Amino acid sequence: MNNAFTIFTGTANPALATMIAGVLGVPIGSCLVERYPDGNVAVRLLESVRRKEVFLMQSTSPPVSDHLVELLALADACRRAGATRITSIVPYFGHGRADKRNGRREPIMARVVADLLEVVGVCHVITVDLHTQQIEGFFHAPVDSLTAVPTLCQALRDRVPADLVVVSPDVGRVSMATRYAQFLGAPVVVLHKRRISGAETMVTHIVGEVSCRPRSGTPGPTWPGS
Repeated sequence: MNNAFTIFTGTANPALATMIAGVLGVPIGSCLVERYPDGNVAVRLLESVRRKEVFLMQSTSPPVSDHLVELLALADACRRAGATRITSIVPYFGHGRADKRNGRREPIMARVVADLLEVVGVCHVITVDLHTQQIEGFFHAPVDSLTAVPTLCQALRDRVPADLVVVSPDVGRVSMATRYAQFLGAPVVVLHKRRISGAETMVTHIVGEVSCRPRSGTPGPTWPGS
């Protein structure tokens, strides 16, 4: 067993953390994550992290605020307990869509989250398929943005119809949609939309052909071992 590092997890996805720890052959670090009657988070480490490298496995998925505060509390607890280095593994980076102001009087929440993580001592962030790559620039700490596109496409390519069209829901996701299209050998369609509220949008234009058409015979990229 490697005692040089410890993995802790919050309540966002403990099953995923357990699977990762199982692959590595290490136990999940013991900690307590509770809520006070008023909803405040209470975190307590139940083992020493002094002079250890700590990995915090916690998505900031819905409820975003609850899971984000848990992550911040865990990081702060590790920093105050003498951890040598804190790496935050955030498969889903909440607030990632708020990466610009669009000329309006709005916060850039992706930058706020980056600042908060660094303030509590996070030295390295590992995430998956950021909404936009510019979010990496909000951090002074190194960021590794992994991708699940090849893995998902490998699972999908024998299940999708021949006339598949990959649709980008907005201009900001064109790059991601293009990557899916390349792997699946499909065309790309882009939606132009106008945001009405935080939960409602209106599509104003469709760029590309969405009528039924056979998929191109040009094969997409291959995967290792395929």
